[in-house]
Amino acid sequence: MTTTVMIVDDQPMVRAGLTMLLNAETDLEVIGEAESGNQALQLARQLRPDVVLMDVRMPGMDGVTATQHLVQESQDNPNRLIKVLIMTTFDDEDVVVGALQAGASGYLLKHASPTEIADAIRRVLAGDTWLDATAATRLVDRLRARSQDTTDLGALLTPREQEVLRYVAAGYSNHEIRDRLVLSEATVKTHVSRILLKTGSRDRAAVVALAYRSGFVAPDDPLPQ
Repeated sequence: MTTTVMIVDDQPMVRAGLTMLLNAETDLEVIGEAESGNQALQLARQLRPDVVLMDVRMPGMDGVTATQHLVQESQDNPNRLIKVLIMTTFDDEDVVVGALQAGASGYLLKHASPTEIADAIRRVLAGDTWLDATAATRLVDRLRARSQDTTDLGALLTPREQEVLRYVAAGYSNHEIRDRLVLSEATVKTHVSRILLKTGSRDRAAVVALAYRSGFVAPDDPLPQ
């Protein structure tokens, strides 16, 4: 099965290079290119790509805002979520944090190898979160510090992520959450990965502890339907 990709970058040579590299993969196909966030939104609505490679600094609407809009719009069709991979330099760390909190499934450095880029696309499509290995530790530590500064998980997480967290806190597996919320298991896995990333939690146990400690959930809370 072919994974469809859209590339968003204001540099024509970057778009052309990525298109050539990704189309060389037998399971990947670039179906569209955009040079701005505004154009990306319009094109994504028409083409419905599986994955969007998104630059962050572009004229007009930036990549963070575009990511937020793309993720929010794709929530209307939860079994067809568009995955967004941020492509940037490590100097853009503040922007990357914002993009991840806006719903991006991970980020790559622009000097990543063709193999890394292709692997990242496959991983996020499967529901995983992809973080560049050289920067992941610093970024997760930073997110963890931020999450400890706030107890308002309702403001940190999207409504769907809040629902998933309540089921995780109640001990439900991804398979069981899938059945209760009528989502694909890959979509549930994506939500769990984003919850862990946004809260800076190491694993499910850590985020459950945070949810109870912050007062976001209580033992007798009803589960969402």
